[in-house]
Amino acid sequence: MFGKETEPCISCGTGQIHLHPATGSDTIRDAEISAVGEESGMPKLRKTLGDVRSQTCRRLMQVMDTQSQATLAKWAIEYAQDRYLSICAQVCPELVQIVSVCAACAKEGKGAAHCKQELRKAAALARACTGAETQAAARAVAVACATLQTPSNALGFLFYGAAAVAYSEGGLQLGQAEYDAMAAEELENACRSLCDCAVEGEPSPVKINWNC
Repeated sequence: MFGKETEPCISCGTGQIHLHPATGSDTIRDAEISAVGEESGMPKLRKTLGDVRSQTCRRLMQVMDTQSQATLAKWAIEYAQDRYLSICAQVCPELVQIVSVCAACAKEGKGAAHCKQELRKAAALARACTGAETQAAARAVAVACATLQTPSNALGFLFYGAAAVAYSEGGLQLGQAEYDAMAAEELENACRSLCDCAVEGEPSPVKINWNC
């Protein structure tokens, strides 16, 4: 399990998840984000949940390594749209249209160049969003959309999504073990979803250095 002050590293090995919108790097760093609950006096909650070293995550990586970037982007955006968007849509209504545009690009096999503005805006909205579950959900959605550019985000968005589901369904007063169990269940759901959507024998699978 990751330490309390780090987020899972997916693409860079530095303990942070990196968003890569089409016009440059937009990195979510611990220094940019106040700890969830810190200002309100509530117990500090982790911004991401899930164990990248778990068997479920290893299985996710294995399946992702067999898929094309287009397939991963389509799956990631649709999964985030289905699972996480409703958690943050009321607070960040602009994300609804952004996700629709990105989903259309993914469905048509278009890359990040066709939705640069939307990716930048999604990243900005995710950074500005507050509230434990809504913040995590907005970040999950933004990272999922950025899979159009960075295929490793197909895994990265799930750690934010796991936190969003745990805090949304379990409230903000549970113990870490309970949150971890809920996160593990969400990652298992995602793994089943990806396996169901996986294309057998894709001719151009991605090449990802997971660094974990």
